[in-house]
Amino acid sequence: MLVATQLSQAQQLLVKGQVTAAASGKPVPFASIFVPGTTAGTTADDAGRYTLSTAPADSIVASAMGFKPIKKALNRQPPQQTLNFALGAGGVALSEVVVRPTENPAYAIMRRVQQNKPRNDKQRLDSFEFDSYNRTEISLNNLPAQVSNRKVLRQMTAVADSLGLERGADGKPVVPIFASEMLSRYYAHHRPLRRREEIKRNQMRGMAPREGSVVSQIMGSSFQDWDFYPNWQQLLGKDFISPIADGWKFTYEYELQDSVYIGKDFCYQLAVTPRRPQDLAFTGTIWITKDGYALRRLDLAVSPEANLNFVDKIKVWQELTPTAAGPWLPLRTRVMVSVRPSAKSTGVVARFTTVNSNFEPGKYHPLEFYDVPMETAADAFKGDADYFDKNRPDSLSVQEQTTLAVLDSVRQLPSVRSLLEVADVLVNGYYRVGKIDVGPVLATLGYNNIEGLRPRIGFRTTPEISRNWTARVYLAYGLRDGRFKYGLRGTRILDRRTWTTIGVEHRHDIDQVALLDNDYALENPLFEASARIGNITSGRPLMRDLTSVSFQTDFFRGFTQRVTVRQQQFRPLYDFAYYTDQPQPGAPTDDNFSVSEVVLESRYAPDEVLVQSQNQNYRSAIGLKRLPVFTVRYTLGLNKFLGGDFQYHKFNLLITQSVRLGQFGRTDYTLDAGYIPSTVPYPVLKAHLGNQSPFYNGGAYNLMRYFEFVSDRYVGLRFDHHFEGFLLNSVPALKKLNWRLVATGNVLYGSVAQANDAIIPELDPESGEPLPRFQPLGRRPYAEVGYGVENIFRIVRVDFLHRLTYRNSPGASNFGVKFSFQFKL
Repeated sequence: MLVATQLSQAQQLLVKGQVTAAASGKPVPFASIFVPGTTAGTTADDAGRYTLSTAPADSIVASAMGFKPIKKALNRQPPQQTLNFALGAGGVALSEVVVRPTENPAYAIMRRVQQNKPRNDKQRLDSFEFDSYNRTEISLNNLPAQVSNRKVLRQMTAVADSLGLERGADGKPVVPIFASEMLSRYYAHHRPLRRREEIKRNQMRGMAPREGSVVSQIMGSSFQDWDFYPNWQQLLGKDFISPIADGWKFTYEYELQDSVYIGKDFCYQLAVTPRRPQDLAFTGTIWITKDGYALRRLDLAVSPEANLNFVDKIKVWQELTPTAAGPWLPLRTRVMVSVRPSAKSTGVVARFTTVNSNFEPGKYHPLEFYDVPMETAADAFKGDADYFDKNRPDSLSVQEQTTLAVLDSVRQLPSVRSLLEVADVLVNGYYRVGKIDVGPVLATLGYNNIEGLRPRIGFRTTPEISRNWTARVYLAYGLRDGRFKYGLRGTRILDRRTWTTIGVEHRHDIDQVALLDNDYALENPLFEASARIGNITSGRPLMRDLTSVSFQTDFFRGFTQRVTVRQQQFRPLYDFAYYTDQPQPGAPTDDNFSVSEVVLESRYAPDEVLVQSQNQNYRSAIGLKRLPVFTVRYTLGLNKFLGGDFQYHKFNLLITQSVRLGQFGRTDYTLDAGYIPSTVPYPVLKAHLGNQSPFYNGGAYNLMRYFEFVSDRYVGLRFDHHFEGFLLNSVPALKKLNWRLVATGNVLYGSVAQANDAIIPELDPESGEPLPRFQPLGRRPYAEVGYGVENIFRIVRVDFLHRLTYRNSPGASNFGVKFSFQFKL
């Protein structure tokens, strides 16, 4: 054995050398050197050098990826030798590789979630109710030096520092400006869908709105309903797709991270990320119960690259609990929204905390119980200062306790009180003086070519004078025409539960034929201002005296009835006449006329939430409506009653809706139809709203001139589609701009009966000059389409419009560009 060992050692060969590239002479790192047909071999180092010890052999081979292998002969005699290799370029042919994947285990869990959604979703409950505690905190951060040095913020920062409030991670002060706490009882009813919230206690601190205002009442569970079982979660007026939506696989990537216990529930922990970062989707973690595949907890944030304006961060944390009936309800919810217009500007951080308890599924109330969707107790704002310290269902952190102490001190600062007054003017348009509001401030001064400069003063009463009576009065004067204009309106609230009111109004002011019966379409403040300011001759101005009495009530929730009796006198300020008897030359004419009307109006908005303001005696619609809103109006004109000159009938139907299309965006449409089967002068007919201003108006025909078309029977459809980030989010060069496409279209069919055309004489009876007339639509409809981009610089929208019909009409603009300014997230 010893002899054999010595012989084997004597027969070993030691080969050294370097492997280089033939073309460049540079080393080939980590090349392979081996003896063909054996397992003997080695790997070169990063400099291409190698050392190989092997039994006597005929040759060795050097090879590397991307080079042709080279074989060299070995000399059996010398025990040590050097062999260098210079490899030439070459390719390597790989044989076929078959990959047999297994399914992502998270997908199997998500399919089970979809299968069990019907039994876990709270929508399966016919009714439920619970107690709710809501806390809202709003603060300022990232204060630039020029902002933090302003008097009001300097004083607020001093108070915060003196009470030991921590600063931000960047060392800049975090200034709390507002906080509220609310206790309420929340009720929900399905089939039909009804909601109700009873606010029992509400306490506001810092720069708070007036107690009892609409803003002060919309901080409860009615507006903190975070529910991820529906496909879309509505947030800040946008539709975010839920991570457990029906189309989950097309929007999200999932990763099974762990299996953990949450309380007594064994859960799967899944990480979720959007497939396209610009989509309105979430990133974070969800926990799914193994028993029942219900959503147990979630910790989500909106993707930082999502196509949103001004929003820096959005985070949602929620924990759910099962009910005795099976479906799960939210137990605790925490939401953080950080808004910052730019990286260097001041930011606003809002934090919302909701804690629910005392769940009672299946408890029924009559439908009439839900007619008032929100009711605030008379003593809701009158609790003791320490009421929430004794009744708060969760504990405050030291930082939160300090924040509330800071806000109690901040509100007493004179500079803060002055700032609150300015903010109130900006929001409400009125300035509070004692027990009355003066304004609207923006209407204090105006100008047009008929009146010249127009100063105006007005005021309205407040609940400090009366909670059941309201009054508004204004007085204006035209420096050019030398006429006073005025108006007054009074309303008596008979029943707040059904919002039953009776009102009277009298107004003597200038108006335009082009704007009559178009109040609902004057939705754009820039458009309305431009239509009433400057040269208003094209709108056919007239003096209008209006006296009316109206009665309104809700028959049931969402169904409002209104009856109005009104008398109007019109004195046109342009050349106008109509036949008072037979429509033939030489017959009697007049240039002024009066109408007496009874107007019956029914409005049905099935899912509209109306909140009553306790300190302004009005109510406002809050939130987006998913179902169509129907308005039906019938107007009866009475001849020789209260001076009326005509008897006529008017019928009108208006349907509006905002349709959510998920990732394809949102479409707002309006269907407007009317019929007037009577003979009256054209100011009483329907003058379709045109737009000669540079500003886009979704309620007008934007390439139609003022008073271009008049109808006594018509049907019009307007739509405005917002693609949000669809399409542009997928274009590499454009997605960073966060632009959003829009598309618009307007179609109008209409006509005028021959009798309504014949009632206007061809010539002025006094001067003999041709009278201005009106143009009805022919057999073709009026049509225009548009496309554009919104969110330019985050606030600008540009629409490019094409007129498709009546392109040869005098003065017609067949193409136009309209601008508008909007603040959308």
